[in-house]
Amino acid sequence: MALALTSLSANAAVRGDVNSDGEVGISDVNAIIDMILTANPEVAGDVDGDGEVGISDVNAVIDLILNGGEQEYNGPLVGGDISMLTKYEAHQHMALNYGVRTAHYYDRNGQVIDDVITWAKQQGWNAARVRLFVNPANASATDKGQGVIQNLDTVKVLGRRIKAAGLKFMLDFHYSDSWADPVKQYTPAEWAGLNDEALTQKIYEYTRDCLRALKAAGVTPDYIQTGNEISYGMCWGPVGTPAANLLKCYSGDETNWVRFTNLLKAAGRACREECPRAKIILHTERVAKISIMLNFYNQMRDKGVDYDIIGLSYYPYFHGALSVLTNALNNLNNNYQDKDVMIVETGYSYHYKVGDQDFSSTWPLTYEGQRQFTADLISRIKPYSKVKGLFWWFPEANEYGLGGSLWNTLHVNDAWYNAGLWDHETGRATPALYELKNFVQ
Repeated sequence: MALALTSLSANAAVRGDVNSDGEVGISDVNAIIDMILTANPEVAGDVDGDGEVGISDVNAVIDLILNGGEQEYNGPLVGGDISMLTKYEAHQHMALNYGVRTAHYYDRNGQVIDDVITWAKQQGWNAARVRLFVNPANASATDKGQGVIQNLDTVKVLGRRIKAAGLKFMLDFHYSDSWADPVKQYTPAEWAGLNDEALTQKIYEYTRDCLRALKAAGVTPDYIQTGNEISYGMCWGPVGTPAANLLKCYSGDETNWVRFTNLLKAAGRACREECPRAKIILHTERVAKISIMLNFYNQMRDKGVDYDIIGLSYYPYFHGALSVLTNALNNLNNNYQDKDVMIVETGYSYHYKVGDQDFSSTWPLTYEGQRQFTADLISRIKPYSKVKGLFWWFPEANEYGLGGSLWNTLHVNDAWYNAGLWDHETGRATPALYELKNFVQ
């Protein structure tokens, strides 16, 4: 590594000129590829520090040469999961045929927002997240009606806009045809007959191929979640089969952890090879169950899973008061000092109760209550230097102009989610959206 990086880290006038011909270009790339692949890994070549010399080192060095070796951004990030935005926008245009409002995203003053992503950046966002299902066409009608639509083409369209706006792009792999969460981690239908070895290879190939397709489309992720809310494992088995229960991972039971971590290693290997600058996130949601949360990340450490960031879901109406989150962060800070943390999902309602815990006496179900929750959450997490991200889930939920007598034709989501950042009844941005920027300021 010393030989390669000495040339790459020289002064700005010659950085990247590995073969000393006075120029930086493909000849330098070829030279460094040869240098890496013929090097003694004890001496040189292991650029990414993974203990091996291979294609991931080639990718890392190409990136260093062609991008000048600039310092990676290390947060903080603030934004939201906007996976349904394209569907809402498509229904705006459909509404034109019915003579109803066609622009239903407004700022708090009632001014039309022409481009939600660009406008969100102007309000302080610097990142956005999009989920990806293996084949959402296989999802149930109910799940499709409540947001399971994101295939690779959807992600390309949204990802291009996110990158073009100058935001960091987080890709959220759901290794499933439908929602993946603590009670649903079903194997995609096309993978159902694979044994563990073949499934591990399939996850590697699928992850690799998706990332290659995104890179070719100019949508290289900056952050990658290898799984969504995977506290109890993933790819349990097809819907309705015994394997869906038998393949879960539990605290205090070693069964299935080797299988599960092998799947994660395969996914992570594809990420390192294809997107060496991207940070890998392992996402759980057991902040209220400390022993389960710690067991998960202990298993990752003990079984050698490669990742960078601990991703958490925190919703007060599911997990409890902010003190619950504080306890989780303290435990993570004490036990995994080499890992950053991100809140990759959060939310709170501005109208009507969501979830099974009622915090309306602390944060009323109003605009101000939602804003105050956001302010209190930011105040609670900002003192933790390792908390590098805050993402609101489904902020773009907004049925304004798509309801009334045309509900069955034009609505986007079968069940209104009242914890978004636009009001379904007015189309206006709520004060909480403007509050989010304070996490990075």
